This record gives sequence, C-alpha cells and structure tokens, in this order.
Amino acid sequence: MQATQESLKEVKKVCVIGPECTGKTELSKYLAEHFQTPWVEEYARAYLYKLGRPYDQIDLVKIAHGQLRMEDEWVYDADKLLICDTNLIVIKIWSENKYGTCSPEILKRMAERKYDLYLLTNIDIPWEADPQREHPDKREHFWQIYKNEIQQTGIPFVEIAGERETRRKTAVEAIDKMLNA
Repeated sequence: MQATQESLKEVKKVCVIGPECTGKTELSKYLAEHFQTPWVEEYARAYLYKLGRPYDQIDLVKIAHGQLRMEDEWVYDADKLLICDTNLIVIKIWSENKYGTCSPEILKRMAERKYDLYLLTNIDIPWEADPQREHPDKREHFWQIYKNEIQQTGIPFVEIAGERETRRKTAVEAIDKMLNA
C-alpha cells in the first residue's frame, strides 16, 4: 500500500547508522525484506562511484541533498515503515573528520529531519576493504563519535552487535517494539 499525503506522518523512519564496514547495508536490506517495506540506499556510494575524482567538501553537500531526495521519494512507497541506510549524521561526521567543519547547509537540513529510531551498528564484524572506505584503523574512534551524535538527538537507539542472526533479531525486535508502542 502506498502512502498518501495524509498517511506520511504515520510512516516511522528507522535509520541504520554506524562507522564504515559495520553491516549497515546488509541489515537495511534484510529489514526492508522482513518488514516488506522500502529502504533508502546510501546515496554517497553511487555519487562517489560516478565522480571520477577524489571528493571535496562541496560534494558532501551534494551527497546530503541526494540522500534527502531519495528519502523523500521512497517514503511515498512505505506503508508504516521506512528503513534508511544512513542519514546526514554520517555526512556531518565525515566532513568534520576530513575538513574540520561541516557545511551550515548540512547542519540545517540535519536539524529539520526527524527519525523514530536509530540502529547503531557495532564494529564487531571483520573489516572488508573497499575503495570508498577510508579508516580501517579508526573504527572504535568513529563508533564513539556516532554514539555521541545519536545520543545528542534524543531519539531512541539500539546498539546492533554480534553475529548476523543476533543483529537481525535485535533490530527486528527494536522495530517491532517501536511500531507497537
């Protein structure tokens, strides 16, 4: 069932978030299939793949806009739940780490966007090399940053850790609890 303008406010948004290579995409795909709902992929992957050069700070603003556009489009196909494989917190953290600052545009958009639950993926799974991944040696550092950022939002979050089935079970239970509250 597609969402109507009136029912959009009823769509709960769950954001799967965490450092690089912590199973966010795999978990997002699984949750979308489990709950029979759409999921919003990470816009940055496709953007960076097509970029053809190293990214710079202005690219992060473009990525933020693309991520939000995708989220805004997919919410119309959601019935009660939309799974988001990342959000602007990721871009903020990346920008601050690489450039020492974050664009006011990203911060403004971030403040306007609301989620109902965060699933914070732990670093307890093996690192897999990927040309778009930058910090295999700073996973604990970034995990703490993500946790602090999420805590500052005041939005409920659940830590996702363990083997694949444990992660899935924890995530499903957290979403079920949110939907039934």
